[in-house]
Amino acid sequence: MTSTVTSPDDPRADRIREVAEAAARAFALLPARPDDLPSSSGRDALWRLRTDPDTVERDLMRLVLTIVELLRQLMERQALHRVDEGDLTEEQEERLGLTLMVLHDRMTELCDRYGLRMEDLNIDLGPLGPLLPP
Repeated sequence: MTSTVTSPDDPRADRIREVAEAAARAFALLPARPDDLPSSSGRDALWRLRTDPDTVERDLMRLVLTIVELLRQLMERQALHRVDEGDLTEEQEERLGLTLMVLHDRMTELCDRYGLRMEDLNIDLGPLGPLLPP
């Protein structure tokens, strides 16, 4: 691979310098290390997934359960909306309610199995706040 060096008289030199300065400004805005990130009430380190080989299964399970819990809550809200609108028969409402309760129970069991609490699934998205509603 060859590289070309531009002379100061080359019209591309100004553009290269401009791009380099823009990149330097952009990187100056980013923290150099995770420790440099502003702390959101001191919890930021607790909400990160660890990359320790001993905890990888638990961390992966936490991520999967977080996604499942998000979907469960969305389905629950949609079900309540449909019940309020009167779109469901009583039998459908009963089945839907039972299904959501069983899913919640299974989520709790899986959390227990992997040493997690339901609160552990609520990942902090920084300036956006927590992923899951309270």
